[in-house]
Amino acid sequence: MRTGEPLPEVGDLLAALATGLWHWDTAAGTVTVDAEAARLLGLPPKRAILTEAQVRARLHPVDWNEITGVVRLAAAESTLAEVRIRVMDERGHIARIVRSRSKPSFDPVRKAYELIGTLQEVAEPAPGTPAGRSAVTGDWRRSREAFLLDAGRALAEARSTEEVLRVAAGLSMPGFTPDGLAVFGVSGDRLTVIGHHGQPQNDMNPFVNMPLETDYPAAEVVRTGRAVYLSSPEQYRSHYPLTWPLAERFGRRSWAFLPLTVAGRPMGAWMAAFTYPVAFTPDERSVLTTVARMLAQALTRAGAAETQRELTDGLQRTMLPVLGPEIPGMGVAARYVPTGGGLQVGGDWYDMIQLPGGRFALVIGDVQGHDVRAAGLMGQLRIALRAYAAEGHRPDAVLARASHFFHGLAQSGDDPGDLRFATCYYAEVDPATGTLESARAGHLDPVVRMADGTALILATAGGLPLGIDPDSDYPITRLALEPGDTLMLCTDGLVETGGHDLQTGWHRLRVILEEHDGGLEELADALVQGVHGPSSHHTTGPLADRREDDIALLLLCRQGEGCGCGDSTVARAPVRRTMLTVAQAEPARIATARQHLRDLLHDWPSEEQRDAAVLLLSEMLTNVLVHTDADALLVAEVAGEPGARQIRVEVTDSGDDLPHKRRPGEMASSGRGLILIELLADAWGVAPRGKGKSIWYEVYESAGPEDGGQAGGRPEDGRQAGGRQAGGPGDGRGGGPAGDPEAA
Repeated sequence: MRTGEPLPEVGDLLAALATGLWHWDTAAGTVTVDAEAARLLGLPPKRAILTEAQVRARLHPVDWNEITGVVRLAAAESTLAEVRIRVMDERGHIARIVRSRSKPSFDPVRKAYELIGTLQEVAEPAPGTPAGRSAVTGDWRRSREAFLLDAGRALAEARSTEEVLRVAAGLSMPGFTPDGLAVFGVSGDRLTVIGHHGQPQNDMNPFVNMPLETDYPAAEVVRTGRAVYLSSPEQYRSHYPLTWPLAERFGRRSWAFLPLTVAGRPMGAWMAAFTYPVAFTPDERSVLTTVARMLAQALTRAGAAETQRELTDGLQRTMLPVLGPEIPGMGVAARYVPTGGGLQVGGDWYDMIQLPGGRFALVIGDVQGHDVRAAGLMGQLRIALRAYAAEGHRPDAVLARASHFFHGLAQSGDDPGDLRFATCYYAEVDPATGTLESARAGHLDPVVRMADGTALILATAGGLPLGIDPDSDYPITRLALEPGDTLMLCTDGLVETGGHDLQTGWHRLRVILEEHDGGLEELADALVQGVHGPSSHHTTGPLADRREDDIALLLLCRQGEGCGCGDSTVARAPVRRTMLTVAQAEPARIATARQHLRDLLHDWPSEEQRDAAVLLLSEMLTNVLVHTDADALLVAEVAGEPGARQIRVEVTDSGDDLPHKRRPGEMASSGRGLILIELLADAWGVAPRGKGKSIWYEVYESAGPEDGGQAGGRPEDGRQAGGRQAGGPGDGRGGGPAGDPEAA
């Protein structure tokens, strides 16, 4: 039988016996009922096809959960599924109780359950009476066990006091259900109401701040730690005559007051009140006592979690800075996302420090660990960095002093084996020129997204993490942001979360950086959400518990086309530029320089031109390192509109000898560098720089396939393919052939 097909005609016969038929298909998510089944569910008495949500809304939520569990068990054991169901009316009261019998089956292909069952109303005696208890004696213990399992699971999953109280209000005990609930706490020598259900809010005012010495059942329970059971109003009136007038107006007939005990000490009391008489048999008292214990544990857990959240919020407000006032020509955005486990503040941080002359410093770092000590060390280190910056030190001196300070601080803990270190990136920014002077202590390199969307990792000089060697040096790297550029600083949590390493994590972020089209704040959200999915936080706050590490993120943009941080008065073709210093002691950075140039030319149409430009760069840098004693400074720039762009690469060193060409023999191992430049560059030259020189070359974007992949010339500029134009009037370029005397 499938959904939508007619129900068996036997349903007409069963209807005469007040028995309805229903058909449930979990794959389709529908429940088909005949007229009698619809009537029993409180619907118009006619055949209908309902959704699972429509049926669930008619049933008690606890019973729906029990149905699904019984169906799975019966299908696995090939037995009948029988369950008693409470049908609720529009006011949330029990309208009737029906019994369902069905034979469920599981379809492994559709991975769904299907069943056809009967519904029949059960005549229930008055609850709480001997007849009522006798009617349910047969399945009392089974129902009690199922109820306690459901109640324990629901209370264990509650994460706040409000949620615990909501779960407690929805508990439907087997055979007897309270009409009113209240949870009392203790504040000093007074009784307080933590929460209640079943009575108007203002009606609980007389019970708020009641002295513990009051002749009231809840106060006595807190004082003595013993439960109080009152089976009738007469019993209540005789035992507690002073407070009986307060309880009389609620119209209840029986009350149970139980202690909420934690570690052997009452922390409050729980009241369950009934509109019908309850004798409180040993079985009923056992259920109430068990629920009270679970409720006390749940309230304790929720209270501890709320205290921790308050501590977390306080630490976040204290330790995380508020970004300063708006900076003319600049935009700044930041995010801090704590880890999902334990304390919600770890060792990651960011900061923005105002400096004299309109300058400011950006700081981002990560203290090892995600515990309280890491958060404390982070706070002290952040204060020290602010102090050193305020003294006017340059970035290298700020980090050197911070490393010496942190080395002593990290070794001063109670555990001599618990040595900590911290990574840090410190940059001093001049908003007027867009230049940054930065120093790095074992931290990730910054990333720049250029005005046209190209994202590059900027290789910067660095030293050891703070605290490892108190005498470490931290060389300065000078960077420049063009109008429209956006600088990204982050901790490794943003890159490596989700099982990624630094390389794959960077590729994931690069896609977001290059494809995002929006403001700076939206870009910050996109980067965080790209790692963890959507969240409701803005600047701080926890996300899903699957996070592995804290995240700190800083974005800085120089206003211009493409940055999204404000309007710009700059109107010009987009420019990509990268700068890199290759020191004599760091020949491995030649590979980094080649990668920078490839990233800069990622959308250049001619692969042959890209390879040629990278080859020439490698030749020029190698010549400086091999044939001089100086460091090399690389500046590479792509300018112009697509289809008419040019790449200009300039390498500067402090050597005094101007290069010249040589004619190497067939067996010579060097001397061909300038020959390659002449063959592959559209223009090249050498320019004296006072002390030192710079050698440069330019390659122009190919006009089309007819160029055969060779560098395309521009006749209008007087430059030819493979041209040897070196220098020009007014541009400071030296004339004549270019080359190093030893390398050529």
